[in-house]
Amino acid sequence: MEETVSANKEIRSSSKFIIEEWNGSSSTKLFKTATITASPYLSIQRSGSRFNHVWRRVLQAFVPEGFPSSVTPDYAPFQVWDSLQGLSTYIRTMLSTQALLSAIGVGEKSATVIGATFQWFLRDLTGMLGGILFTLYKGSDLDSNAKMWRLVADLMNDLGMLMDLLSPLFPSAFIFVVCLGSLSRSFTGVASGATRAALTQHFALQNNVADISAKEGSQETVATMIGMALGNDPRSNNNGTPPSHLVVFSFSHCVPYVCKL
Repeated sequence: MEETVSANKEIRSSSKFIIEEWNGSSSTKLFKTATITASPYLSIQRSGSRFNHVWRRVLQAFVPEGFPSSVTPDYAPFQVWDSLQGLSTYIRTMLSTQALLSAIGVGEKSATVIGATFQWFLRDLTGMLGGILFTLYKGSDLDSNAKMWRLVADLMNDLGMLMDLLSPLFPSAFIFVVCLGSLSRSFTGVASGATRAALTQHFALQNNVADISAKEGSQETVATMIGMALGNDPRSNNNGTPPSHLVVFSFSHCVPYVCKL
């Protein structure tokens, strides 16, 4: 009897409980993040360095879960070039917005709030109506040849921003110029949004279209913030469009087309 009791004590003292923590899902690549051991004291051992753990957490905000096996092989190259294109676009957006606000009269004593608001209203109204008309006549054609329509969207977007940038040089035709630019960008919004949906469906290998779209939003947000910082020129004045803005605009104008090659 005493031998049985001592044997049970030895078994209990030699028992070990191990709990492992894994990150991921059953359909994607898993990686171990921590191991909890109770023998007889509780100990926690994390897998990898703290930097790697933080880096994985940051990366989860920008790439789909299970990357790269959850998307097609062309997803990463496309997103890299698309982010560079977005960066250059937001630089030009900041420059054209500065020129547009200058043309409206921001910073001038002679400008009125009602006048600036009405001009902005006409600009936005023209763009909204243009988007509806473009959808009416070309909406059913956007499913075919998505690459061509994305190129058309970039061309129309560049044309619209160029008109905003040059609007201070034509004060007598300011309303006509900015409305035409808004009309051009409205085509961009419709064509780019429709073709992006088709591309996202192509990238999704595990029914993760929503996840890919959400992570693309995070990538675009970072590109937007960097582009806004680079395109914001505190030295700009209200005397029309500075020549330096035209140079930067022309240079960044070539980037989207290089990214599409």
